[in-house]
Amino acid sequence: MEKKNIFFIGIGGIGMSALARYFNAKGFSVAGYDRTASVLTKELQSEGIAIHYEDDCSLIPASFKDKEATLVVVTPAIPQTNTELLYFKENGFTLMKRSQVLGEITRMQRGICISGTHGKTTTSTMTAHLLRNSHLDCNAFLGGISKNFKQNLLLSDKSDLVVIEADEYDRSFLTLTPYMAVVTAVDADHLDIYGTEKEYRAGFESFTSLVRDGGVLLIKKGLPINPKSSASVRVYSYSSSEGDFHAENIRVGNGDLIFDFVAPDAVVKDVKLGVPVMINVENAVAAMAMAHLNGATADEMRAAMASFAGVKRRFDFHIKQDDIVFMDDYAHHPMELKSCIESVRALYADKHICGVFQPHLYTRTRDFADDFARSLSLLDEVVLLDIYPARELPIEGVSSQMLLDKITIPNKRICSKPELLEYLRTNKQEVFLTVGAGDIDLMIPEIKQILLDKANA
Repeated sequence: MEKKNIFFIGIGGIGMSALARYFNAKGFSVAGYDRTASVLTKELQSEGIAIHYEDDCSLIPASFKDKEATLVVVTPAIPQTNTELLYFKENGFTLMKRSQVLGEITRMQRGICISGTHGKTTTSTMTAHLLRNSHLDCNAFLGGISKNFKQNLLLSDKSDLVVIEADEYDRSFLTLTPYMAVVTAVDADHLDIYGTEKEYRAGFESFTSLVRDGGVLLIKKGLPINPKSSASVRVYSYSSSEGDFHAENIRVGNGDLIFDFVAPDAVVKDVKLGVPVMINVENAVAAMAMAHLNGATADEMRAAMASFAGVKRRFDFHIKQDDIVFMDDYAHHPMELKSCIESVRALYADKHICGVFQPHLYTRTRDFADDFARSLSLLDEVVLLDIYPARELPIEGVSSQMLLDKITIPNKRICSKPELLEYLRTNKQEVFLTVGAGDIDLMIPEIKQILLDKANA
C-alpha cells in the first residue's frame, strides 16, 4: 500500500472498523467519520484513531487533505450526498470501497472467504477461532465481535491465512479472490441491489468463480446454485446431516450439545459445542471443514470448538436463570428469524417466549413482509419497534403496522422504545428475545436490569 494515510467514511461499521484497526496496527495514520458514536468508535478512538461525528470537511485532519498521501475508504452505506465524500471525489483523491481493500488483501494472502445470506458471521468467527487455536494461526476480518477475542480483527505475524466474511451487499464479495470459499445460504435478500431472487443467486454463482486455481469451494448441500469454479478447484458439500462434511451422532442433554464431525477422510468424535444450540452444528461443520482442509488436528479442533464462546449479538445470552432468560440476536432476515426462534423453542419448549423485533430497512420489510410475519408468528408474543431505516428514506405504506397486521398470533403489539421499557416493568417474562440489525442492542443494559429487578422482586 503506497499511501501512508487512510481515511474511513463510515468508520463505525463492523467491517470498516476492522480495516481501520488493521491499518492502524500496521503503522498507517488512520482517521475517519461516522454519523453516530458507538462502543466500536469509542474503542477505535482509545486506540489512537481520530474520529469525528459531524459531516463537516473542516473536521478532516489537515494531513489527510494531502491527496497523494491519503487513501479514502468508503462504505456503501454512506449516501452519495455526504459532504466529505463529495470533497474527496471533487479533489481527485483515491477512493476504494471496503470490499476492494479486502480484495487486495486476499490477493496478498490466502483468503478463507465465508459467504451466505446468513450464518456467515458465526461460521467465519468459528473458523478463525479454530485456526487461531491450532498450530496454523490466522488473520481475520470478522463481521461481528468475537466473545473469545473481544474484537473483530485478528492479526498474525506467522500465518498468511486470512479469514474474511464475504458480504454480498452491493456485490462487495465479487472483489475477492478466495483461496478457500464457503457458501452457507442463498435465501433472497438485498433485492434493492439485485432486483430479483434469480439475480441474487447469480451473484453467488459469480462469487464461486473467483476461487483461485487449486483452491477449495465448500457449499451447503442442496443450495439452488450452480458453481462456476475452475476445474482445478476442489468442490465439497456440507450440512448438519449429510454431504462430504457433516455431523453424526448428535447428542443433547444437561446443557451440552455433542456430535461427531465426519470428513471424507476422517472422523472427529465427541465434538462439544461451546455455544450449544442446534443452529450452530451446521456452522461448526463448515468451520471445521475449513480447519481440517488446512491441516488442523482432531485434538486442536475438539478443544477449540469446546472453548468457542460465540459472537456478540448472535444467539447472545444476557440472562440465563431458571425463572428468566434474556437473549439477543442480530437476525434481520425472515429465515434467520425462523432459525433463531425455532432454536430458542427447542431449548425452552415449555416456556412463554416473547420476542421484540426491530425491522431493518424499508425495502427488506416491503420485499419479505409475508415471510417476516410467518416467522414472527412462531413466537408466543410479539412486540414490534418502528423500522430502523439505516441508509434508506421511508417508503409509503411500509411500516411496522403493516407487519403487525400480517402476524397471526393474537398477542402482538407495536411499542416505542420508552413504551417497551414500561411494558417490561409491568409484565412478567419467562424467555425474552431482542432481535434485529438496527440499534435495538443499545437497549440491552436497561432491559437486562428491568428483567433482573422483576425476577428478584
